[in-house]
Amino acid sequence: MPSLHPSTLDFEACYRAASGRDARWDGRVYLAVTSTGIYCRPSCPARKPRRENCRFFPSAAACVAAGFRACKRCRPEAVPGTRDWDIRNDLAARAVRRIRDGAIDLGGVAGLARELAVSERHLRRTLIEEVGASPLQLARTRRAHAARALIEETELPLADIAFAAGFGSIRQFGDTMREEFGVAPSALQRRPDGAAGSGSQGSGSAELDPATDTSSPYAPASDERPRLALRLRTRAPFSGAGVRAFLAAHAIPGRDLIEADGASSHALDVPGGTAVVRIDWNEVPPPTEQLASGASVVGIPITLTLPSLADTMPAIQRIRRLLDLDADPAQVSDALGDDPRLQPIMLRKPGLRLPGARNSVEFALGTVLGQQVSLAAARTIQGRLAAHFETPPPSPAGIAPGFRGAPDAVLVAATPAEELRERLGLTRARAATLQALAAALAGSEAVAKPPLDLGPGADRDRARAELLAIRGIGPWTVELIAMRALGDPDAFPAGDLILRRALGVENDRQAHTLAQSWRPYRGYATQYLWSDFLESLGGLGRPQERKHHEPRTTQLYRDRRCRAPLPRDLDTGRRCDPRRRLRD
Repeated sequence: MPSLHPSTLDFEACYRAASGRDARWDGRVYLAVTSTGIYCRPSCPARKPRRENCRFFPSAAACVAAGFRACKRCRPEAVPGTRDWDIRNDLAARAVRRIRDGAIDLGGVAGLARELAVSERHLRRTLIEEVGASPLQLARTRRAHAARALIEETELPLADIAFAAGFGSIRQFGDTMREEFGVAPSALQRRPDGAAGSGSQGSGSAELDPATDTSSPYAPASDERPRLALRLRTRAPFSGAGVRAFLAAHAIPGRDLIEADGASSHALDVPGGTAVVRIDWNEVPPPTEQLASGASVVGIPITLTLPSLADTMPAIQRIRRLLDLDADPAQVSDALGDDPRLQPIMLRKPGLRLPGARNSVEFALGTVLGQQVSLAAARTIQGRLAAHFETPPPSPAGIAPGFRGAPDAVLVAATPAEELRERLGLTRARAATLQALAAALAGSEAVAKPPLDLGPGADRDRARAELLAIRGIGPWTVELIAMRALGDPDAFPAGDLILRRALGVENDRQAHTLAQSWRPYRGYATQYLWSDFLESLGGLGRPQERKHHEPRTTQLYRDRRCRAPLPRDLDTGRRCDPRRRLRD
């Protein structure tokens, strides 16, 4: 696969991929044809252009910045996202992740530069050099692609679509869509029949009269909150059963609802308050059917209930992160498929994903609460945390009936440790660690200490160092937070007992040595090994399983009559009796 730097793209490799219509390169490289002024996927079915008329770019935004518009036949804007920028931790990668998360929509280029601690000029120069487009061009392309999807999958008025996609005005919406696609928004074809782009297994559908039909997917919900039904695209194969099982095993009371009919609902934290997504897993075909059909893309059916249409894109991005919809199974398979430990697991479980965190603060606090307790106990305590310390909604429209918002780090930090212990049922040491972490996440204006950033665009090295400085947090917890909250696909909790058992090693150093060949996808390798172990136990979510996939302590603890030493906590290193039950 090619480098992402536009000046160092391997022309010969890119041209061979385009000549062979290799779909594995879709979304990672874009072919622009100078004779027609359009850009395509490498797998575009159109006639192969002459070699001298081909140019290759690392992003769709770079193509538009160079004066090209999207091909109407292969629909390059419909290609799912890529995790290439999640592998890197430099300024360009962090900026791309922030823009993808909507940072420019909230604070503009100046706000993004402040978050990254650089000047606007330096940020612009870096992105043009690395990505081929300015920050504003990347944001405009992101909005245009979102608007195109909403035009095709819903019957929302164009003005509402412009608002939902993040445009500041109708004029800006029209100008950007003409620049990206060569036609006005009104000329773009709507697809109420659910047809999709090339290689897709379906798109969304919408009723034709939302004002009179209460079953319309975007008709007002019972609490008058906007509702949208969409299909989010991801690369095939996608293991819907695997992701649903993971979400069910980690469902938090008041934040998640696992329904008996196979669907699941999850609270999402957006600028306007709390949104709710319902995912119909029954409509996601098994990976074997996806592969047999030959489709390169599969649609995940969701129904979104939002505080306002302005929260559409933030909610969708959080869903994509939660379900890991930007993953590239082909890349993961190329990196891990030859390993003798992983190959049989990957053949049995094609399309396994690495689910992320919908809210980094919630996940970090929850990870501390889940240390050395069962999954069932961890879910209960996290439910208490959300109930006692819920983030206040910005307005009544931000309240989602039946669901709670994420815990507020400021409220947790301001609560005495003894009160945290009593409310949540924690040990004194765990309560102190929770309060210290919450204080770091909240920051302090009095001492000019910025909040600890665990978002998708954070500096991962700095975040790891700051987490390790907190008493009670060690490498095991830090790597779990990096894997889910920071979105690092190479995060590797080497101290995990299941990993050690699967690798047949006795210490972290040996685990790191054996896992070097898995880079930069050690997180996916970990997920495969965890999934295989839990399958051997009979499935996810059993009460006796340990939080973060630790095996039962009774399997690891010898009888005291043998005078075996007590095991050490994976993070603190202190001796602890694993048979001690959680105090409620």
